[in-house]
Parts: sequence; structure tokens; C-alpha cells
Amino acid sequence: MYRRSCRSNPVTGGDRQLSCFPEVSVRRGRMAGTLSRRKSPAAFRAPEERLSRAPLLVLTVLSAVFYSAYSLISFARFRASAYDLVIFDQAVRSYSHLGPPVAMVKGVHNGFGDQFSILGDHWSPILALLSPFYWVHDGPETLLVLQAILLASAIPFLWRYAFRAFSAGPVVSRYGAERMAYCVAVVYAISWPVAEAVAFDFHEVAFVPLLTAVLLERHQAGRRWHVLLAAFLILQVKEDMGLLVAGVGLFFITRKGDRALGALFVLVGAVAAYLCTQVLIPHFGGRADYYWAYSGLGRDFREAALRALAHPFDAVSLLATPPVKIQTVVLLLAPLLFASVMSPVTVAAVPLLMERMLSSSFPNWWEPKYHYNAFIVMVVFVGGVDGYRRMAARIRSRTSPEPAAKNPGRLLRVVRGWPSLVLLVSVAMIPFFAFGRFFGVGFHASTTRTEAAAAAVAVVPDNALVDAANNVAPALSSRTRTLLWDRTVRWAPWVVADVGKHAFPFPSLDEQTARVDFLLRNDYRVAFSSGGYVVLSRVRS
Repeated sequence: MYRRSCRSNPVTGGDRQLSCFPEVSVRRGRMAGTLSRRKSPAAFRAPEERLSRAPLLVLTVLSAVFYSAYSLISFARFRASAYDLVIFDQAVRSYSHLGPPVAMVKGVHNGFGDQFSILGDHWSPILALLSPFYWVHDGPETLLVLQAILLASAIPFLWRYAFRAFSAGPVVSRYGAERMAYCVAVVYAISWPVAEAVAFDFHEVAFVPLLTAVLLERHQAGRRWHVLLAAFLILQVKEDMGLLVAGVGLFFITRKGDRALGALFVLVGAVAAYLCTQVLIPHFGGRADYYWAYSGLGRDFREAALRALAHPFDAVSLLATPPVKIQTVVLLLAPLLFASVMSPVTVAAVPLLMERMLSSSFPNWWEPKYHYNAFIVMVVFVGGVDGYRRMAARIRSRTSPEPAAKNPGRLLRVVRGWPSLVLLVSVAMIPFFAFGRFFGVGFHASTTRTEAAAAAVAVVPDNALVDAANNVAPALSSRTRTLLWDRTVRWAPWVVADVGKHAFPFPSLDEQTARVDFLLRNDYRVAFSSGGYVVLSRVRS
């Protein structure tokens, strides 16, 4: 027996916006299944309607190809770096040999030894899932392509969430909901947090937009076991992902039917963050306080927490010191025109944002550049979709008590205008971030410097132990035992030095040149010199 039923829609966060879906009642004690809770309307579409998903597949594939092209061209033009691409390359290669994720370059440079496991640096066991791909191609290029695929794979889940959210009520037609969902998906694909993650080597953040999108979309669909699995995988990405899981728990607590689940997420997230930083990382050879960045509040968590409680204005001032922290938050919300602030979903991003913005060290954490903003980009986008839906519902209720189909006017103009406007804003932002460089001639061109770097790398024999300058190390990582050329003399048989441009971690070009002069006075000879690159080999006496 079929009947019509209007009830609180699970995709809307439990507010009073109602949506009507056919409810199927089954007799003789069997549980009634609700289409809005169990399956989306898209799950019952006709075969010809499935063809309309072809653009979604095209968008996902094109995004993956574009991200891959950006990363591989950067790699070929020696813009990648030992810190962090070689670290992950060595670790995943070690996994592929069925060993622990040893990253010699990290261990030696930071004083942990040449057998250092990166699980003592960051708790990222999920990287082991990438190791089988090294059996196909053993090199850092594999990580760059996999990162591109992972970032792009979040698009279908974001699209599905947006489509359900926009089509749940009687405001927008199916076609309008699809169009709006595609706009949101494109905005994510070209968004600056994704661009900066693609531009800066490979990082474990590649997993987070996808897993976050899966978690929130599956929650929207009422698939709680899928939600739990996604949350578990998120906890395997990095030690502070417990804060993201706890943040999602805070969002769940705002929903009447999910408060128990939310409390569980908050508890598990907090415990996981503690265990990862205080137990697991030290167990694998790291230090619990290695990334302590809150000296402005105290020497440890207890002291910082007490200081924040006793002097809350000190903590608040840190959120805006330096002012670029505020700029980063504004830029995070800008692509969706600040609609995210209207949604309780966005509270899921608060713990991770507080972790970064309360810090008084590690400036990379709070700048728009680098990959850190990609950890919360999906929360911001899902929050933006839900926030806009809430704004549209409020406008509708104030415009007219009549159904929107009879009095579309102002509401439909807003609904149809918002996705186009956010798309326009996001396109306008491209030149100011990493993807803008892709469309310049200089990004693709080979120069005398890149040609010299390629020639210098070719001089080093396979399987050699080599100290390599930060930007040439990735080109050597797949076939040599690569160390970072740094301020400590390590007496490696081979050294690839850069005396043409300032290189991390040296404080100045003069010190780099002085290091080469020192080595030449101590049993090294020049095997190659061109374009600012010098290859030294140690003379055996």
C-alpha cells in the first residue's frame, strides 16, 4: 500500500523544512522503509536518466587528469621537493617491500636515524593502501597521480549530497537541482584549497576530502555503518584527524536523532587524537611534543588549557595574530559566498581550524598556501550547500505562505542565481592561486636551470647514497638512497648541490656556496657543474 507522507527531511539537518516522498508501508510487522531515509530519488531513476550522469564522470576524470598534469609538469620542471615528496616516496616504497614505512631522508635530517618510520612523525597508516601501485611504477610520480585521483574522486559524493539537498524540497525542479549540484562540484574542483594541495607535492591530505565527502553523503543517505567506516579511515590519515571526527560529532549533536552518535564521535575523536600523539607516535620513535606549536599559551597541553581558561582573551588574540589567519578563514568561506556560516555542518571544521589558528609557531599552518586547508575544504562545501538551502527556505517562508510552485518569483531567482555566482567567483579567484600558474608559459617551459638539473641528476649512479638539494632530490628518489643536502656535513659519496638559488634548509645562498667550498677542500671533486648545480663525488683514498 502506498501513501504520501511529509516528514522532516534527513538531508536538511533536522529543521522544519518538509519534503514529501512516497512512503512504502509493508504489512505483517515488517519495518516500513522510507525513501527519504533509505534511498535517494536518484536511486530509482530510469535507465535513460542514468545517461545524465555522464557529465559527472567527465568532470571527475578531467579533474584527475588536470591535477595529474599539474603535478607531473611541476615534477619534471624540478619544482617538487625532498620535503615532503621524497619523505612519502621512501615510506610508501618501504611499504611496497612489505616493511615498515621508513623514510631515511626524514630520519637523518631530523636526527632520528636512517631507519626512522614516518609513523613516528605522523600517524598515517592509510598510506599503506597506496603501496601496491608501486609494484606498477616505483617512483614519486605514482604518488602524484594517486593524489590527483583521490582529490577528484570526492566530486561524485559532493555532487550527490548537493543534488539530494537541492531536490529534497518543493523549491527546485530535478533539472535545477542537477544544475546547481554540478556548479558546486565544479567550484570544488577548481577551489584554491585543492589547488594548493595539488601544487605542494604529495601529502596524506589527499584522502581527506574523499573520506569526508563519503561520511557526510552516507550520513545524508541514512547509511550509518558506512559513516562509521569512513570515520575509522579518517582516523588513519593523520594524528589530528581525531579533531575532525570530533568536529563531525559536534555537528551530529545538533541533530535530534543523531545525538548519541555525535557524542560517540566526540569521545572517540578526542581519545584517538590523544592516543596517536601521546602513545603511538612515541612508540614508533617520534616525540609527543615534536609539533607542539602553542608556546604562546604554555609548554604543554595542560599548561596551555589552564592559561586559556584563566586568560581567554590571550587565546582569542592568538586567533588573529598574525592577521593572515583571519585572511585564510575569509578565503575559505569566500568561494561559496559565506553560505557555510548558515549551516551546523560547518562546526565540524572548527576543531581543526582552532588547532591551526591558536598556534604561535609553524607559519605554514595558517597561510593560504600549502595543503592544510584541504583537510576541511569538504566540510566547508557541504556546509555551504546546506547553508544555502537553509537561506532559501527562510526566504521562501518570508516571501509567501503559498507553495513555491505557485509563487516562485524571488525565491527561484535566488536559487538559480547563487550557483552561477559562486562559480563566477571561483573562476575569478583562479589567477591568484596555484592553478593560475598552469596557464602561464613559464609553468611549462624548460629553462637552462631545469636542463642543468636534469643533467646533474643523470651523473649520479643508481643505488648511490646521495646528499641532494631540496628541489632535485625527488628526481633521484626512485633509484638512489636519497638524503636532503642540509646544514650538517654527512660525507655521502655523492652530493648534488645548488649554488644558483637559495634552497631549503639553508638560511642563505652564501652558506650553500661555502658548503661546496668546504667539501672541495675535504676530499671531494667536481663531477659536474652547470646552471648553478654542482655534483660532487668523494675521492676514495
